[in-house]
Parts: sequence; structure tokens; C-alpha cells
Amino acid sequence: MFSVKMQVRDYECDIQGVVNNAVYQNYLEHSRHQFLLESGVDFVDLARQGIHLMVIRAELDYKASLKPGDDFYIQVGVEKVSKIQYAFLQTICRQADHKVMLQAKTIGVAVNERGRPFAFADLDRLSDTSNSSL
Repeated sequence: MFSVKMQVRDYECDIQGVVNNAVYQNYLEHSRHQFLLESGVDFVDLARQGIHLMVIRAELDYKASLKPGDDFYIQVGVEKVSKIQYAFLQTICRQADHKVMLQAKTIGVAVNERGRPFAFADLDRLSDTSNSSL
């Protein structure tokens, strides 16, 4: 399964001394983009071609809080959930003890230059290969 390592930066934390809930969305987006890029799907190049990968729904289950300086990793997989929708399944774990801090399911679609969703072959390919390791 694909994984990316990161570290909590002080400015990502709120007055309670934990990572602000909105920051997790940034972590998840970064890991999805890295997953795509390392799988041969260049998010920026697609946008230049008029193909946009768009989030239409995000479900986040917060399990525990990351704190300043925590090292963590995000695992990413993708599965096809309908003819045109794809779910990115992501887990954020603290590196020190591999504790699950957050689980997320982000539903996305590929949209063509006319703004219409379509089945995207590259995501079909990725869902076929990452399904076996989810």
C-alpha cells in the first residue's frame, strides 16, 4: 500500500495544542496528490489538459490527536465505487506507535473540459491495483 511520511508543524496546531481538525484535510490532499504522482498520474498536467479531479464528498473519522513534532504517515488506496466515482481510502497513523489517528474516505470524480464527470481510465487502473491491498 502507498504511504507518505510527514511531521506536524507547530503552526498547524490550535490553542488546545493539537492539530486543528481542518489541517487534516491538507494532509489528506497532499497524500492523494503524492499517491497519484507516484502512480504515474500527474495532477497538474491533467489540469492543463482540462481534466480535473474533484472531491465531491469527504468522510473523516477522528480517532486521536496529533501534536506538535509528531511524525506520522498516511496510507492511501483507491477503489471504484460507481461508474464515475472513486473513493480514496486513507489512514493517518502516528509513526512512534503506529496508532491510527484518523481514517478517511474521500469520494472524487474526474471532470472533463466541459465540466462533465466521466469514467477515468487512470483511476480505473489504480483502483484495480490498490484494491488488492486495502
